[in-house]
Amino acid sequence: MLTSLRTIFQEVNSARSLPEVLTIIVKEVRSEMNAGVCSVYLFDESDARYVLMATEGLREESIGKVRLSSKEGLVGLVAHKEEPLNLPDADQHPSFAYFEETGESPFHSFLGVPIIHHRRVLGVLVLQQENRRRFAAEEEAFAVTVCAQLSGAIAHAGATGALRQFASAGRGKSREAKFSGIGSSPGVGVGQLTSIAVGSDLKNVPDRFSDDPKLEIRNFRKALKATKQDMISLNIGFKKRLSAEEFALFDVYVRLLDDQVIINEVLEIIKKGKAATSAWSLTVMAHIRTFQRMEDPYLRERATDIHDLGKRVLNHLQASNHDATPLPRKIVLVGEDLAATAFADIPIDRLVGIISLKGSRNSHLAIVARALGIPTVMGAVNFPWAELEAQEVIVDGSHGKIISRATRSTRRQYLQRRREEKSFNKDLERVRNLPCKTLDNSRFVLWVNTGLRQDIARSVKSSADAVGLFRTEIPFFSRSSFPTEDEQIEIYREQLAAFSPRAVTMRTLDIGGDKDLPYFPIEEENPFLGWRGIRISLDHPEIFLVQIRAMLRASEGIDNLRIMLPMISNLPELTSAQKLIDRAYSELTQEEGYQIKRPLIGAMVEVPAAVYQVKEIARRVDFLSVGTNDLTQYLLAVDRNNERVADLYHHLHPSVLIALMNIFKQASSSGCHVSICGEMAGDPLSAVLLVGLGYDTLSMSAGSLLRVKSMLLNITKTEARVLARKALKMDSAENVVNYLESALGRPQIAQLLKS
Repeated sequence: MLTSLRTIFQEVNSARSLPEVLTIIVKEVRSEMNAGVCSVYLFDESDARYVLMATEGLREESIGKVRLSSKEGLVGLVAHKEEPLNLPDADQHPSFAYFEETGESPFHSFLGVPIIHHRRVLGVLVLQQENRRRFAAEEEAFAVTVCAQLSGAIAHAGATGALRQFASAGRGKSREAKFSGIGSSPGVGVGQLTSIAVGSDLKNVPDRFSDDPKLEIRNFRKALKATKQDMISLNIGFKKRLSAEEFALFDVYVRLLDDQVIINEVLEIIKKGKAATSAWSLTVMAHIRTFQRMEDPYLRERATDIHDLGKRVLNHLQASNHDATPLPRKIVLVGEDLAATAFADIPIDRLVGIISLKGSRNSHLAIVARALGIPTVMGAVNFPWAELEAQEVIVDGSHGKIISRATRSTRRQYLQRRREEKSFNKDLERVRNLPCKTLDNSRFVLWVNTGLRQDIARSVKSSADAVGLFRTEIPFFSRSSFPTEDEQIEIYREQLAAFSPRAVTMRTLDIGGDKDLPYFPIEEENPFLGWRGIRISLDHPEIFLVQIRAMLRASEGIDNLRIMLPMISNLPELTSAQKLIDRAYSELTQEEGYQIKRPLIGAMVEVPAAVYQVKEIARRVDFLSVGTNDLTQYLLAVDRNNERVADLYHHLHPSVLIALMNIFKQASSSGCHVSICGEMAGDPLSAVLLVGLGYDTLSMSAGSLLRVKSMLLNITKTEARVLARKALKMDSAENVVNYLESALGRPQIAQLLKS
């Protein structure tokens, strides 16, 4: 059975659509278990019913027509109890419901297994046989394993989108559909759904059509020619380094590109109206599945060769398509797993919303989106973006909702909400120039986080006292190689000059984790625990020194630079980094004659090890800054980009609050100033607790600054201390949030909590 499971999973992973996934499941599982019937029912959220979506053994015409309420029949019972149901005489069970159109009367034994994803029942897998018997334990275990493994594939394939197609059949037009994700950057965005070529993933090519087959065929032949030229170049480069047998692989690639069977299949699909990218993807994935099913291990491995070649051709196709396709005026950017590098491909002034099927509100993409004020929904695993490409959608980043084919009424409601949000933001302007003092005259300082060049003007106008975090890695994303020293000087001097005389804290290159550079890929099993932050800089002093020299030279005559070191986990790392900074400073001032004021050097506290060595670190630096994003992630052992555990990540978890209290006490006792520069600082509720814990300097995105300022202007420091003391004694983040909302629910604060 293990071999059968592996075969099923391979085929499912190669499938491009939900119907294809379900067809594979019902055929293969029925065959493996020698059952009379295998069917899949999926839950349609629009009318709370389970719909027969695929079957092998029942009448095909019943697909999409058989619909059961959430507790109707044996299917409803399995879903309600969220556990398997194994019956020898299904028709004798009190919950049995008979549907004549299915032709299921000959079948008596029944095995139903729930398909569960992220604690949510997506549907039910049903097996039936004519003879009256209970399915064996190993058969039930096989079905449970299939459902557990396939739940993610079904969710990813876009169950809700396919159900919507069934629901709209025969009605002449599609209905409004709503999808859920994780609200990651507040606000409402209305625009045209647009995907970009972020890597050549054959499985997730949007199903596009074209009314110009001749152009598509030209692009296809051009892509084949370009890929063939790539292979010829590789041939020349490797001919002297490889044996004849190894070198023959490249000849195989070239021959595959001349395979008229594959080429003609693609051309036929294009002539029927498909875009070249879709036609190529469909054809290649079909051939990959054929090879994956082969028994011979050598032939099975050829699927990998075809997949690699397919990606190479697709890469050229996507490049030509990207160049030829004009971007809409209002863009809602969508992708399976968007990274912050996506901002390099889209005009920011046209971007009105972002949707990513993977990730959470703490992903680097979401953090940058909040800084830019772009409504964003992450972790929208069920959103069928390939089906909705180029259609208008509404993105509700506050509540994690996406609406397609919105009715006039719905569209009107969301546009009204957007107007109200703009009005509220305008009202916040009244606090911009007020002194940063609590009601009992305790002063606090608000800094701003920046990174994008487009963000400079907004940040300068934010009334921030300084820049608490300049993410130097962001300008690196939009380049094809590491920027030179002179290029970096230009970037840094622009920031330093714009904020002068206010201080600018520049964090040295912080890549790795969820921040990969396209020209410096890092592939690791545990990227957040691996090679990232200061570890990369110390392993590549040639990169680190160029960056430090550029920062120092950029600050000449402006004198407002502060340098901050990320991911410090031990004292030797700190010492090594400081020595390299000393070396760069000495070279520039003593050997090259630059007149540079020595900047303050600080470290980030974002690793648990640093929490326990705060006092020792504080004695060796000029300042500390707590990075609450990573600190929360590491303390709670929760990958902040993983939508499966996103609900476990919360910076108001009591353990995080206790760590923050200890960090402040240890740093203060060493006479070292400590600030907060994580996303926690930009949350008005959390800001109250941070002030109560003793922190007087918070750094956040420009979009959060006035909200936080308004909140702190309406409390006393004494009140904040009382709230913090009580919060430290609570047993969950949920209780902390409920307590704070209740305690701070007065009228002048209520609107802030809503927003």
